[in-house]
Amino acid sequence: MRIAMLAPIAWRTPPRHYGPWELVTHLLTEALVERGVDVTLFATLDSVTSATLDGVVPAPYNEDPTIDAKVWEFRHLAHLFERAGDFELIHNQADFPAHAFARLTETPIVTTIHGFSSDRILPMYAPYQDRVHFVAISEADRHPALRYAATIHHGIRMGEFPFDPTGSEDLLFFGRIHPDKGPRKAIAAARASGRVLHLYGVIQDQDYYDREVAPAVDGIAIRYHGAVGGEERLRALGGARAMLHLINFAEPFGLSVIEAMACGTPVIAFDRGSMPELIVDGVNGFLIGTVDEAVRAIDRVATLDRAAVRQSVRARFSVERMADAYIALYRRILGG
Repeated sequence: MRIAMLAPIAWRTPPRHYGPWELVTHLLTEALVERGVDVTLFATLDSVTSATLDGVVPAPYNEDPTIDAKVWEFRHLAHLFERAGDFELIHNQADFPAHAFARLTETPIVTTIHGFSSDRILPMYAPYQDRVHFVAISEADRHPALRYAATIHHGIRMGEFPFDPTGSEDLLFFGRIHPDKGPRKAIAAARASGRVLHLYGVIQDQDYYDREVAPAVDGIAIRYHGAVGGEERLRALGGARAMLHLINFAEPFGLSVIEAMACGTPVIAFDRGSMPELIVDGVNGFLIGTVDEAVRAIDRVATLDRAAVRQSVRARFSVERMADAYIALYRRILGG
């Protein structure tokens, strides 16, 4: 089976810090190679992979200001589709621009939809569903106007997330600093609970950060650490009493949710989007509806078994399960 894996070019594959689409692309690519699948990864030229790396984009546009995103994205797509006939299947992880080439090749295309942002993108999805096999990353993110080949949840490498059996008394926010992710509500819940809150993540909305987050950051009760990777990231995910995920949108998945739980940290989340597919209420966290309910849940996390929290991820969200599901889909599309 010869697969062309199309990665986004916003960040390196895998990302150095932030970059969830690139991270999932990396995890799936490596798992497919381990299973003997012949994968060519089309990504930025600084990417790291055990697959065959191909590409023309020198660096990610979010890291190198000389890279014009629109120009290099289409150069990236053209480079892959000029080679489309070399592959049995193209797996697109880079959103809808690739669909512009869908009717120009006979090679089947799978597109993983990493979150259906709004109906405004439908014109680049609905007309191409006779040529492109769409994959949803959660049942909650399926759009009623589209046909889907499958729903496949993301998976992670459990061995990369060390289990912390005790955590700490502090709370964790881990995600983009943006209204969608609810850091202001996490701050409110932490203050009401009387516990320290550690915030980690890239600032995606500077005005929001300056107005709603920065005034609360005192370095004592509310501490902002920026974006982190490596060992510091793992310590943050595992070293908390609970992670607060008080989102203001119907989140399509939530990698940080399963990563925290893989380390044994329960997650307290608003009952929106895909959260009921990730969180088993009273087992690996709590699904709540208000900040006041979040405060009460912070006290209740002491009743949860952190080993059971980790096991809930191992059973449902391993990278092996994700890879097997995609291979089954590829085989179905290719006829055997």
